Amino acid sequence: MANDSSWSRRRILGAGVAAMGAAMAAPALAQQANSTEWETPVSQSSRHNISSFRSLDWRPYFPNLNRGAILCDIQSRALHFWSEDESIYRLYPTSVPLTDDLTRLGVTEVTQKVVAPPWRPTPSMRQRNPEWPEFVAGGDPMNPLGPYALYLSWQYYRIHGTHDTRKIGRRSSNGCIGLYNEHIEELFGLAQVGTQVRLI
Repeated sequence: MANDSSWSRRRILGAGVAAMGAAMAAPALAQQANSTEWETPVSQSSRHNISSFRSLDWRPYFPNLNRGAILCDIQSRALHFWSEDESIYRLYPTSVPLTDDLTRLGVTEVTQKVVAPPWRPTPSMRQRNPEWPEFVAGGDPMNPLGPYALYLSWQYYRIHGTHDTRKIGRRSSNGCIGLYNEHIEELFGLAQVGTQVRLI
């Protein structure tokens, strides 16, 4: 009986996923207002969302906490935030770039905080995927940037939300760091223009 029930649930879920897939035939977007990423479908080879929740100390990565600090750990698929006075520490699961070629490591900073960010594919994305739209307005449910984005000093790179929660904990983006929408909303309120960012 448990097997019948489990099989029925799988059939119902499968039908729902198929219907949703038909309704969302367009690729799932992703990033920016002069850029970023219409994210590719979740890889079939990446079956599990994995995020390693280990707390880290900021000192090996930043000289100080002026304006706060964000550490994006690509390997553990997690983002760490420290406030300037160290009274606030947050740890969030993230999506990370799909491949090493799309991954940029190093030091940058928040240059803009954007509510309902619009999205445009980068020139290289347009070259690889000419069928993708040239522009998706902020607030559109097909916009892969979600409700908030922190723009970085590196062109086309963002820390942003995502409506596709399957991407969190996976190698799934075209270069950006994605968070659950409720997490980017909190981080958006904590970070400021000038907050230090490091990807490791």
